[in-house]
Amino acid sequence: MSSDVLHMALKLPHVDYIEEDSTVFVQGLPWNLERIIQTKNQSGKYTPPNDGAQVGLYLMDTSVQTSHREIEGRVMVTDFNSVPEEDGVRVHRQTNQCDSHGTHTAGVVSGRDSGVARGVSVNSVRVLNCQGKGTVSGVLAGLEYIRASLQVQPISPVIILLPFAGGFSRTLNTACREMVRSGAVLIAAAGNYQDDACLYSPASEPEVITVGATNAADQPLSAGTTGTNVGRCVDLFAPGDDIISASSDCPTCFTTKSGTSQAAALVAGIAAVLLNANPKASPADVLQLLRHHSVQQVMNPDSLPAEHRLTTPNVVAALPKTTAPSVIYTLAWSGVAISDTVVAHCRQGEEMFSCSSYSPNGARAGERIEVRDGQKHCVAHNGIGGEGVYAIARCCTGNNVQCQAHASPQTGMDAECPSPEHQLTGCSSHFESGGVADPMRPLHGNRKACPARTRMTSYASCCHALSLECRLNEHYPSGFTEQAEVSCEDSWTLTGCNSVSQGFITHGAYARGNTCVVRASGEDRGAAAIAICCRYRPLEQASSKHSHDQGNQ
Repeated sequence: MSSDVLHMALKLPHVDYIEEDSTVFVQGLPWNLERIIQTKNQSGKYTPPNDGAQVGLYLMDTSVQTSHREIEGRVMVTDFNSVPEEDGVRVHRQTNQCDSHGTHTAGVVSGRDSGVARGVSVNSVRVLNCQGKGTVSGVLAGLEYIRASLQVQPISPVIILLPFAGGFSRTLNTACREMVRSGAVLIAAAGNYQDDACLYSPASEPEVITVGATNAADQPLSAGTTGTNVGRCVDLFAPGDDIISASSDCPTCFTTKSGTSQAAALVAGIAAVLLNANPKASPADVLQLLRHHSVQQVMNPDSLPAEHRLTTPNVVAALPKTTAPSVIYTLAWSGVAISDTVVAHCRQGEEMFSCSSYSPNGARAGERIEVRDGQKHCVAHNGIGGEGVYAIARCCTGNNVQCQAHASPQTGMDAECPSPEHQLTGCSSHFESGGVADPMRPLHGNRKACPARTRMTSYASCCHALSLECRLNEHYPSGFTEQAEVSCEDSWTLTGCNSVSQGFITHGAYARGNTCVVRASGEDRGAAAIAICCRYRPLEQASSKHSHDQGNQ
């Protein structure tokens, strides 16, 4: 309604006053908070394991209305402000408009009633203008401001929330990577373009935790022409539809907003809870814990674009329900490529448990593990007639685990682990000639090795950590089948996933949650699936084995 119409309405004899329409809400627990609680209590109240009070968070967003009852006393506005001029000639810069996005996001993180981590300290760094727009240079300046501030007044642990997305920027990704390597946990929105998140920044930076959005049905958020980005650059999803939080319209107003910004803010709150309980956790540890405690395989794969169904993680964030996780891993997928090779690698601070490959048309020459500049790379090879191949690395942190990749001394010879103390966590194989074949069954007894066929080089992933133990789970379907699956039991984690072709050729193997999936097609449908499952022995069993080993020395 225009101001002229308002003035006319006020002059009517039966009109005393006019106020803006607003929203009212049922006074129950917001659906997104109810959804992330895995251990329900009888009171129906939101009771996280802790309130994140030992964690600091920098919010890079619009300005924030700090007087709102949800976040009053919980947000400090820094003196940083780097935003572009608003577009257009009739831009209304009312305070409530300029504060809208940042106020809502801050409330999702730490709001009194709508927040996930209600004790976390939020520092507002303004990089978005009243229209919600910013520049890469402004974000870079904001990151530099945060870095300098942390040098003067260290905060540990610290989270930096980036609830925005723009076009791919190598410069922005590099700046984010450097912040992560300094110890900060960076969490970013995947973007709301219903597109591949790898095309946007900072979502495409592998060291950043990138968050997609789901609706109340635990399906990828979609609303007309907008919706969550997907693909291999997304690390996990979180509720992001109709999220109730603080509104900048008034100090007691609430509103709903939807998108990956809200989902990223929710994950930032969960990360604060995890860091409060594990203050020495590295950024890689935080991602591992987020993925470990997430709800697995709830999204309908058919709701994802066909080209992203394999690589999009089917995990929705949740608060922890256990305090002693077993072996935790994440998947790192390469993009599909028709070049000779593609590469997937783990994040800084992660170890590579195993490396496998997958080809949509089955023409692949296997995979190998390379060490480049001290970092392991999973390299997948296209085969003769190949139409594209993926490389898939399984990555882990924690318990001081150390992994080595051991190659066959020469083609046709087995690749072995160096000592009985090492556990075989994965097998890879590669034909230098470009021929297509699958590895043989791993050896997992006293001699831990990856066998090799003639003219094949095998690679054994061998890991050592206190109380780590591994075993094989196998499934050999009777007759021809297009897909074979085998899973690890509760408390055991899938670290290696291999196809065994029994003379046939398969498309390869990949993990889906804790299940190893092997696919074949055409006449070559005789594949078997072999999972290498690992865990850390329960404390009493580990102590007993340690005493037994000492007695045998």
